[in-house]
Amino acid sequence: MASTKDYLEYILELLSDIDTIEYKKMMDEYLLYKNKKLFGGIYDNRFLIKKSKSIEEYQLAEEIPYPGAKPMYLIDIEDKELIKEIIDKLVDNIWLQNFPVCDNIYRLKRIIIWTKK
Repeated sequence: MASTKDYLEYILELLSDIDTIEYKKMMDEYLLYKNKKLFGGIYDNRFLIKKSKSIEEYQLAEEIPYPGAKPMYLIDIEDKELIKEIIDKLVDNIWLQNFPVCDNIYRLKRIIIWTKK
């Protein structure tokens, strides 16, 4: 079942206190970005965000966005301030959790070498 434009507008209203929220439509679903970082999406009219240790304290329910996908956290609250707090915490830690330390060092070395040329 595809997500509706009405549900997207409802979620964007909940996220209206957060700066730089963008969305992209992909295969009848919507991907959500903050500061150009993918943090979640709308799948079958469910607002789901990436799992992260940084937001485990909120004890959010897990859902599978589509068959074969990794579990994500379901946001089923309407408190704008709490949603903003969760998403800010998540997005601040997305880059760090996606790359292991050794991979970060390798990437930094490549950037340093490239910038010296």
